[in-house]
Amino acid sequence: MAMLLGAALSAGVPIQVSADDKGVLQGAEQAAYLDELKRLYLTDNERQALLAHNNALLETYALRAGYQVGQAQRQDLLYHFAVGNAGELILREESRGLQGTAISVRNQLVPVFGIDPFIRYECPTGGIRCVLLNPVDGSQLLSIVRDYQGAGELAKALSFLIRNVQKG
Repeated sequence: MAMLLGAALSAGVPIQVSADDKGVLQGAEQAAYLDELKRLYLTDNERQALLAHNNALLETYALRAGYQVGQAQRQDLLYHFAVGNAGELILREESRGLQGTAISVRNQLVPVFGIDPFIRYECPTGGIRCVLLNPVDGSQLLSIVRDYQGAGELAKALSFLIRNVQKG
């Protein structure tokens, strides 16, 4: 779909999208996204594919001590999502000191029923991290290395996971 749109744009062909077309395109894009994840992670289960993708992105964009040059207390921040009881996500945060000796683990329950599944994020230009915000109260949910595109992909994947868990 994106290739067709890109080809049409590069050829100078005008494209008209009505409100009805946009809704259909969005639904088709969502289905294609989920199908691609299921194919990538070799499963027929959307939730397993979404969990695997979220956790792979968290690993890829983890805020490691090596990125924190000039910081007083550099540490690795590692996250992992799991599904808890019905309507709950569990976010595991592990922070490790520079030498790997001091480890602290914190689990956070994120109730997903009744919330807007859209995940907002911020990537301050002067900072070293992007922050994904908790959809429940707008507080900081997790931090990753400052990569605007990575934060966008993680926010998208997490939004899909929240919607999936909301379905039950």
